[in-house]
Amino acid sequence: MNSPQLAPALDIQQLAKNYGKLPVLQPLDLTVQRGECFGLVGKNGAGKTTLIKCLLDFCDLDGGAIRILDIPHHEHRARRPLAYLPESFMPPHALTGRDFLQYMLALRELPYDDAQALAMCVALDLDPQALTRQARSYSKGMTQKLGLAACFMSQAELFVLDEPMSGLDPKARALLKRQLAQQKQAGKTVFFSSHVLADVEEICDRMAILHDGKLAFVGTSGECRAQYHGETLEAAYLACIESNKR
Repeated sequence: MNSPQLAPALDIQQLAKNYGKLPVLQPLDLTVQRGECFGLVGKNGAGKTTLIKCLLDFCDLDGGAIRILDIPHHEHRARRPLAYLPESFMPPHALTGRDFLQYMLALRELPYDDAQALAMCVALDLDPQALTRQARSYSKGMTQKLGLAACFMSQAELFVLDEPMSGLDPKARALLKRQLAQQKQAGKTVFFSSHVLADVEEICDRMAILHDGKLAFVGTSGECRAQYHGETLEAAYLACIESNKR
């Protein structure tokens, strides 16, 4: 007998969001399966961050419904299995890196292990000495790595990352890609937004193009190139948004 299929990690049905009279997200459907690495791409103002804010119940919906691991998104328990990194992440300036990680793990009722924290620093190319320094002294890249470390140490089932490559140098970007691949191999789900199509093509199972508040494409990068006759994903992306002008 076949075992019952698990509900998707994310199930978005007819999601709509307006700011005043301006429609930012027009009714859209999107499903992300468990264990999938999924990339959301689009130009500035396309609605990527708004979609993530709706997902996390940071703002009210104007239509539709969202389920996270089969739990309605507005229920507090829906957010317990996920870890989130915002586009503009900034830890409290007075906390050291270690203080911040301890605090974030305490919120999840998880113990802090210094060896684990040091190993995660190495995995993300964050100087372990940063754990003893206040966050006010961090560069943008160091701040981003600390936020990513907190996410990956959280034992979350689902990672929601808004522009996770922001501020990272080439080495750190490569190491983050490795870490995302490891999380996927461990059965975790990764949902992230990005402006960098090469990253999406390299590490994502599927992708979505959000354009002017509408989903213009959902599928693999190869399917996108084929559908829009692009030799590269960039060419296919440009053809996609051009064909979906208002």
